Amino acid sequence: MSLRFKLLLVALSTLALPWGGWQFVKQTEALLRQGQEQALLASAGTLARAFAAARVDWPAPPLLHVHSLHEPIVVDGYADDWAELRGWAQPIGPPQDAQKLRVLLAENAGGLYLLAEVRDATRTRADARDPRAATSDHLTLLLARGAEVRRYLLASAAPGPFEAWADTPGELLPDRLAAAWQEDGSGYRVELRIAEAQRPDRLGLAVYDAAAPGPDQPELRALLRPDPRAGRALAALMPEHARARAVTVDGAVIARAGTLDATATATADDGWLASLVYRGLIAPALTGSPALAEDAPRLDAGEVWQALSGVAATSWRPGEHAGEVVLTAAVPLTSAGEVRGALVLEQANRALPLLANRALFGLAGSTLAALAVAGLILLLFGASLSFRIRRLRNAAERAVRTSGRLDGPLPLVDDRDELGDLARSFDTLLDEVGAYTDYLRTLASKLSHELNTPLAIVKSSLDNLDHHELSPAARPYLARARDGAERLGAIVRAMSEANRIERAIASADAEDFDLRALVAGCAESYRALAGTREVRVSLPAAAMPFHGAPDLIAQALDKLFDNARSFTPADGWIALALEQAGDGAVIRCANSGPPLPAAMQERLFDSLVSVRDKAARGGGETPHLGLGLYVVRLVAELHRGRASARNLADGAGVEFALGLHGMPRRRLAEGDGA
Repeated sequence: MSLRFKLLLVALSTLALPWGGWQFVKQTEALLRQGQEQALLASAGTLARAFAAARVDWPAPPLLHVHSLHEPIVVDGYADDWAELRGWAQPIGPPQDAQKLRVLLAENAGGLYLLAEVRDATRTRADARDPRAATSDHLTLLLARGAEVRRYLLASAAPGPFEAWADTPGELLPDRLAAAWQEDGSGYRVELRIAEAQRPDRLGLAVYDAAAPGPDQPELRALLRPDPRAGRALAALMPEHARARAVTVDGAVIARAGTLDATATATADDGWLASLVYRGLIAPALTGSPALAEDAPRLDAGEVWQALSGVAATSWRPGEHAGEVVLTAAVPLTSAGEVRGALVLEQANRALPLLANRALFGLAGSTLAALAVAGLILLLFGASLSFRIRRLRNAAERAVRTSGRLDGPLPLVDDRDELGDLARSFDTLLDEVGAYTDYLRTLASKLSHELNTPLAIVKSSLDNLDHHELSPAARPYLARARDGAERLGAIVRAMSEANRIERAIASADAEDFDLRALVAGCAESYRALAGTREVRVSLPAAAMPFHGAPDLIAQALDKLFDNARSFTPADGWIALALEQAGDGAVIRCANSGPPLPAAMQERLFDSLVSVRDKAARGGGETPHLGLGLYVVRLVAELHRGRASARNLADGAGVEFALGLHGMPRRRLAEGDGA
């Protein structure tokens, strides 16, 4: 894993900051919501007490709700005119038959309308004036106004209009009712109208099923209408941009006031995006009952039933407009210690989502800016750190290639951080390696100097033994000792030669010459030495001026060719090439033969290092000290270059390269002639 990738992971860990900020915004918004809930509960409690003090009262249950109509109704027995109210039909009857009879009451300026729906798959029909009507399918209707109560039998022998007559005379209630009877496969419907002047204040209705006879004694129920006086009492106490509804113990709305209008607080920042962000990231749990959003005659919502149980409730739900939320507070309405209803107070709010969205967008903007700055700083830091590490690595690689010697100070040694400590440790290590390398380089000369004297003593002793009579059995041992002394003398002379070569190379003088001509001349002379081996030569077309020591370069070429010839089979090939490389040149010598061991490719150019075995030497006994490639390396370093070796990519052989940049030109000392 690269350092930059690690720094990228560190930068990504800063994403915990926006997450923490997001959590802070959510907690702050929750606290603001709690504060608004407490404030609205307090307002609802105050409003409920004021409403109770106005002595607004309504009948006790059971009740029949009378809905308001805006369109006229045609009394024809069909329910088309009741479509918007069908969902609010009230069941009447015992619990086991709660859905057998359902009733809807509505009124307008034309009077009071009633729609009764009966579920009955079997029918026995008779007209209301027929004596059999009492035992046929019919409805019994009771109307009461004050102390007067009248009974009506609603029956018809066939679908269509019919008249229902009262069984007793009266002054306040009608003697007869114009009604209509319609039926289908599931049951029948009865629709009628009571004139405005004869509206009752209580009503009872019961169904008689001829297939399952039973008592048809209706229970009188008070008619519950929206109370204008209660609505005016609420309107006088309402806060701005709020709506209040008072409901009875069964959820019927008895009074309403105010509107949910939050347009006065709307700004240009509102919109679907802000609403989506608020709902998705800040307040996803708006769990208020959707039924509260409807302006319905009854409120079937959990908050209302909780308030009717005596416990205040609050909830939030989305508003009708984008970026709007509605807070609902439901509190019980009590009278004489008894819960008589509930007050539902709602307030539309756009300020809370707006503030939360602004905080979240501000947090997102500042977080992105902080992440960008942090990422840029980390990127610059990582690039700087990578650059410094690469400098140290390159210097260490150069030191390895040059046996611990650098052409300048090690980078970063003056830095005061951890990399500076590492560079100083490397510098100390390289000093030790350089000192040890210098010791190894001078070891040959030291050994040759120290071995000359004892070797001369051994040789003189062996010469003296030749002048004495020795047994025939001792002569072979004397010959072996003399041979070993000769070999040891050859080794000492080779080590002395290496020392002389180093001094000669170090003191060589430079001159200007044509490097191409030098390489071409050497290549022609090598053809005679190659024997059956093929010699391939590749030279540039033009002359190549060069400043250096031509004799040393020719000697290095001799060493390279001799090394290549010793490892090339008789039917193999040797290739010499000269190339221009920037401000210098590269001489390549490749040959077919066995590949180099991977561990020896950099060590081949060290002194006293060789990969030859007896087979490579042709079976001779003369030791090979590996000084040839060492000379090549010294020549390359004298010309500010480098010697290298590698295996060919196709595995057919090896290639030695001699990179040269020329020797520095010496300036004339002051006072010398031009």
